[in-house]
Amino acid sequence: MPTPKWNGLIAALALSLASAALVACSPESGTAGKAAFDSPTSTVSGIDPRNFHLPVDNPYFPLEPGTTYRHKGVKEGRPAVDVFKVTDETKIILGVANTVIVDTLYVDGRLEEIAHDWYTQDVHGNVWYFGETIQEFDRRGNPIPAKGAWQAGVDGARPGIVMPARPEVGDAFRPEYYKGTAEDRYRVLDLSATVKTPYGTFSNVLVMSEQSRLEPGILGLKFHAIGFGQIKESVPEGPHETLSLVSVTRGS
Repeated sequence: MPTPKWNGLIAALALSLASAALVACSPESGTAGKAAFDSPTSTVSGIDPRNFHLPVDNPYFPLEPGTTYRHKGVKEGRPAVDVFKVTDETKIILGVANTVIVDTLYVDGRLEEIAHDWYTQDVHGNVWYFGETIQEFDRRGNPIPAKGAWQAGVDGARPGIVMPARPEVGDAFRPEYYKGTAEDRYRVLDLSATVKTPYGTFSNVLVMSEQSRLEPGILGLKFHAIGFGQIKESVPEGPHETLSLVSVTRGS
């Protein structure tokens, strides 16, 4: 549950989804605030593969190949399960090696979506997001058109920082940019929250908000624990959704 010290901030964000603090990044900028200072580049034309490396070992966003995170909860009022698997595969984008994630969502016991996400890390320790493919399925299991797919360097899409190396409360940054498709913005709200999940109780949890110009009126929250990564996500303003960590399998 949200702690009192940032409950008020969540309320303020919900009332002003286009607040200046969350739109500090222009469409041409990959980051804002401290994250921008840490990043080696924020434009596709300036991407230098020498500034990136694997593995991704940021304490708040570790991606150890062979690790699978399982989350359970609800999506729009229906029971949901999300399986986030860190593979040992890599994908080269703009000359940069990315770890391939397979993220599978089940709703009402049926397969709803499979996404392949691509993450890497720069020399400063910032975790970058270079894109994703998405496949959605109808209730009969048939593939249907999906929105949200993008790849850095294709059709003007730009990568962005998804987790700063040294996050601080107030940091605002853009993890992705593909006009009209992927325009999320994050802001760090807390670094000392206590969060209970079915897997266990975590302290010193990083909490950040997620908003998008493409989805006005929707406010999401992400919770990251040191050594685990994302342990919970919720949507306090918008279609009801919450997913919490229930298991971690390593080396599979």
